[in-house]
Amino acid sequence: MISPFSHEMLAPAAALALWTLIVMLYMVVVRFGAFKTANIDLAKVPPGGRGQDLDSVLPKPVNWPSHNYSHLLEQPTLFYPIVILLALLGAASQLNIILAWAYVGLRVVHSVWQIKVNTIPVRASIFFISSIVLIVLAVNALRAALG
Repeated sequence: MISPFSHEMLAPAAALALWTLIVMLYMVVVRFGAFKTANIDLAKVPPGGRGQDLDSVLPKPVNWPSHNYSHLLEQPTLFYPIVILLALLGAASQLNIILAWAYVGLRVVHSVWQIKVNTIPVRASIFFISSIVLIVLAVNALRAALG
């Protein structure tokens, strides 16, 4: 058994957080480039605008990084406390570490697919598989909590 506060159990959470920030930066670069092409002057945009307002203004592929960034702030927010719980409960087993890295890998693949290709059947399959991995991690955390 690996130490409860093993870096190995927490490293996937740190990696996914970093990936989320990388996607955010990529989104900003892509969008600001598209603003110039679409002749959008941010100084003249009415107050209170939101990223979703750009969906009808910018080409679909320009919006895909933004959509993915939002996705990285949805389901993965469950991943972070689950991994922390597993570490705190002394359940940093090799299986849970492998599952955590698998979840991160699947989310990265999901991001790249959504940002670059974005066909729904493949994207939904990747999401489904990553969801199963997350459910297994959550069940393992609950089992560890119940002793």
